[in-house]
Amino acid sequence: MPKLIVICGATATGKSGLALEIATRLNTVILSADSRQVYREFDIGTAKPSSTEQKLVPHYLIDICEPTETMTVADYQDAARILIEGKGEEDRESSRESMSPLLLVGGTGLYIKSIVRGMRIPRVAPNYELRSHLESLSASWGQIHLYEILQQVDPKAAVKIHPHDSIRTLRALEVYYITGIPISAQQGENPPNYPIFQIGLDCEPTHLTQRIAQRTEKMLQDGFVEEVAYLCGKFGEELPLLNTLGYQEIRQYLAREIDLEKAKELTILHTRQFAKRQRTWFRAYPEIEWFDVENSNLLEQVWQQIENFLQI
Repeated sequence: MPKLIVICGATATGKSGLALEIATRLNTVILSADSRQVYREFDIGTAKPSSTEQKLVPHYLIDICEPTETMTVADYQDAARILIEGKGEEDRESSRESMSPLLLVGGTGLYIKSIVRGMRIPRVAPNYELRSHLESLSASWGQIHLYEILQQVDPKAAVKIHPHDSIRTLRALEVYYITGIPISAQQGENPPNYPIFQIGLDCEPTHLTQRIAQRTEKMLQDGFVEEVAYLCGKFGEELPLLNTLGYQEIRQYLAREIDLEKAKELTILHTRQFAKRQRTWFRAYPEIEWFDVENSNLLEQVWQQIENFLQI
């Protein structure tokens, strides 16, 4: 039976660095839980582990999707489960690694929840023709009209979705009209039967802001502007990934809408806002054991708890 160690928390809390230290001690591998690191060529802006780091410790679930494709939570869950449950052991570098607990590391809450809670996710691909039709109805009659339709076809889902949440309303209707089964009947949780230890990294908001600013500065020094320029040239400025955190601000700079200092300032601001949402998400899960990243003895504190977990 596998064992899984999760290292989660807000962006810029040092998850990757700690994971490298732990993985080296355990002689194991790292599974990324980052919704943008799955995409090839999006490297600096996603804080993707460097080639040196990936040689030091094998990383999985990185660079597995083209930027023009869409990696759904269901896709990620399937890929991660194959590795965790040992079906991908032939890809590991040694039998010793395959016997060690795996590390699941990242800040994408839904990715992590899909694994540790065993989320049941409808395997329904986006139907753009249907979505276009529903969006046109929303444009003509308003979001509330779509929500009222949802109340009729799937009242259980409607109770959990805010009347003004257009994205979740649209998805629930899409699943219903494609499968004929309410999305509420296709969801739920089926937790895995293997042991899981969840580590959360956090620090005071003022310290986190400083860390975010430092990381943003390093990204620029490492060639972030050049990366975004290359991606815009290759895929076009309308690529959805180029409208995500960091990439959008630098794209605006390249389009001469703002100067570089403003792009950096907005990146820090938006990253701080994103980190606040991440902290709120992860704090809702009591099974996570929290550690202060500003503690000089962080590694040994975490390692002691991991040793306790491995003895179970």
